[in-house]
Amino acid sequence: MHPNPVYHDADHAKNIAFARDRSFGVLAANGPDGPMLSHVPFLLNEAGDVAELHLVRSNPIARALKQPIAVKIAVIGGDTYVSPDWYGVDDQVPTWNYVAVHMTGVLELRPQEELLDLLDRQSAWFEGRLLPKEPWTTAKMEDETMQKLMRMIVPCRMKITGMDGTWKLSQNKPDAVRLSAAEGVARHGFGAETGVIAALMRKATGA
Repeated sequence: MHPNPVYHDADHAKNIAFARDRSFGVLAANGPDGPMLSHVPFLLNEAGDVAELHLVRSNPIARALKQPIAVKIAVIGGDTYVSPDWYGVDDQVPTWNYVAVHMTGVLELRPQEELLDLLDRQSAWFEGRLLPKEPWTTAKMEDETMQKLMRMIVPCRMKITGMDGTWKLSQNKPDAVRLSAAEGVARHGFGAETGVIAALMRKATGA
């Protein structure tokens, strides 16, 4: 996370809401040969202290779960390059603005009997955002096919002990300068979800 505290102005509830809405991140754990990373969808409870996910059985992190292990999940939002020319003032340097929330905790393997319920709840969470589409459910699968697929994955639960968010939106600049940069991002920025970042930059000023 960025060390400047000015970029850590979001309260805990806002960081939880962001992570729950994204429900996808990079799971990281220490391995014998260096960091192990996996991109995972997850379910985060309302309190923000438990995340549930599943891993392919052959995933190195899953193989390491003979006992609970320390992990992080990095949840990434939009990001954009910010040109110094967009500030409208002299002596500025290039930077990137972005939003990210890191969740720290302990990951454990759960009993295989919990897997179907987890998959049902995950699909309900994601399919529910596609309304008015009729939601997909595991009941639409042939039982033999579903059982075969479930043998390939394992359910996991992460007990979250810490959460920190970086909302780097040029808060270190005067309002007029930040608004000018937001306009540049909206028109010419490149990265991911640049329009979202521009809107957040404007909102940070109260504009």
